Amino acid sequence: MSQAERDGSTGGRRGKRFLSPSQKYEIWIALLRGECTTREAADRAGVDRSTIMKLRAVARQGALDALAASRPGVKAGGKDPELAAAEAEIARLSEALKEMAVRLMLHEGKDRWG
Repeated sequence: MSQAERDGSTGGRRGKRFLSPSQKYEIWIALLRGECTTREAADRAGVDRSTIMKLRAVARQGALDALAASRPGVKAGGKDPELAAAEAEIARLSEALKEMAVRLMLHEGKDRWG
């Protein structure tokens, strides 16, 4: 029996191992700080190097998306003041249009509409 057979490895490929979000975060932080290389991180976590590379790409993109969405001085989840003003204007104009339609109907009579 060879060493590979005893270890249960299949030609250098590792079996599926799922990392928790906190494990992924710790790996990403260690890579950012330069505490380990991609190979070392993969060995410590027991995953393939491509998994670590994908983790880095996803973490980077997630950080960029979060930074792009954040606006200084605006509460998270708060409504944009310009959007609120526009919605109020739409509501005001809708009510005015309904009122004008009623007045026109009363003024010209129902027969002319039909």
